[in-house]
Amino acid sequence: MTYIVTDNCIKCKYTDCVEVCPVDCFYEGENMLVIHPDECIDCGVCEPECPADAIKPDTEPGLDSFLKINTDFAETWPNITGKRDPLPDAEKFDGEEGKFEKYFSENPGEGD
Repeated sequence: MTYIVTDNCIKCKYTDCVEVCPVDCFYEGENMLVIHPDECIDCGVCEPECPADAIKPDTEPGLDSFLKINTDFAETWPNITGKRDPLPDAEKFDGEEGKFEKYFSENPGEGD
């Protein structure tokens, strides 16, 4: 099992999870984060830290596409290891349906 970031992170990009990760397995895109599944040690400390409830165990049903997204983009996006401010209007976008189809960007973030 590993933890993965799902679409509710998009347009929010809270980094509370990054701050508590003991193995620095988060990678930053322009408008969301992903977890590198091969680096995640399945400790689970990140899951309760996410204000948007966007981190889930990959064993939950229906998350295969997000496992692939996390795997693929963790290979190309830069590593992020410290907390930053969320994106502008993060609270407004938290919980919006269909965020992946509407807003997902393949562009990398800044990283460390």
